[in-house]
Amino acid sequence: MKQFPKEELYGLSSQIKRSAVSIPSNIAEGCGRHSNQQLIYYLQVAKGSCYELETQIIISIELSFIKESPGEKLLVQIEQIAKMINGLIRKIEKV
Repeated sequence: MKQFPKEELYGLSSQIKRSAVSIPSNIAEGCGRHSNQQLIYYLQVAKGSCYELETQIIISIELSFIKESPGEKLLVQIEQIAKMINGLIRKIEKV
């Protein structure tokens, strides 16, 4: 994030931070709910935050705010997290 220009401090870099925090926060909130349907809902919201974060990273790479190599590593990690969330949703739906 230190490569982002100062004018982006409250723009794209802030959005990235919010999306990244939103993923585990929604998973935690879903775990505190009283039904599997509510848990699935919050897991889907967390997955949406993964896609939001992925888009923001791609934009940051395109704007040269993040170097391509570390950016690509982030994208792979985000994809892995989204897949884990999908797997968890499928498991819960079977219950």
